[in-house]
Amino acid sequence: MLFARFFGFLGRVEEITIMKIIMLGAPGAGKGTQAQRIAEKYGIPHISTGDIFRANIKNGTELGKKAKAFMDQGLLVPDELTVDLVMDRISQPDCEKGYILDGFPRTIPQAEALTEALAKKGEAIDFAIDVDVPDEKIVTRMAGRRACVKCGMTYHIVYAAPKKEGICDKCGAELILRDDDKPETVKNRLSVYHEQTQPLIDYYAKKNVLAEVDGTKDMEDVFNDIVTILGK
Repeated sequence: MLFARFFGFLGRVEEITIMKIIMLGAPGAGKGTQAQRIAEKYGIPHISTGDIFRANIKNGTELGKKAKAFMDQGLLVPDELTVDLVMDRISQPDCEKGYILDGFPRTIPQAEALTEALAKKGEAIDFAIDVDVPDEKIVTRMAGRRACVKCGMTYHIVYAAPKKEGICDKCGAELILRDDDKPETVKNRLSVYHEQTQPLIDYYAKKNVLAEVDGTKDMEDVFNDIVTILGK
């Protein structure tokens, strides 16, 4: 979305592109990697709900205290409170030119609550980008991931292999296949995704802001496709 900012005493007009983006896609589709690259290119923050929760709890904010009360009881943070946390975050100065939401919304009720909250400010999401990758491809991709048991560095046996098989380049410790990346776990996560999050694709399609990219392409090609969609 384009806005014009006027500098009266100079008689100069500066065009500002404001992009409010949601990243969609199954776990392992690569949307987090692409979100980070978009953030770097356009100078807008890459925002995840996990980061928002951690920051608010660490800083002892009122919203953080409320979220912590639910989390300490092993309960999910209610959608209304999550939206309040997201709205508080995107109201910060670094979001003036826009932002990328990664991992939120996850469900239709969350999407509807976000739409309503933005509408009260006269705003709306500009792009919902779906990084589309078939399930079988995701299972294969994630089965190739490896993580260092000591320092946490991550690798992929095909796309980002360590110099020595099974050994971390950074600290020399053993690399393992995490439980979260095992095929049976990935299939379960994909099942949950299709049940809860897939309907968001239809939701944003009806809002005329959905754009789909082929996530099976090379990462650079996927990024270039997204840049083409964003129009800059």
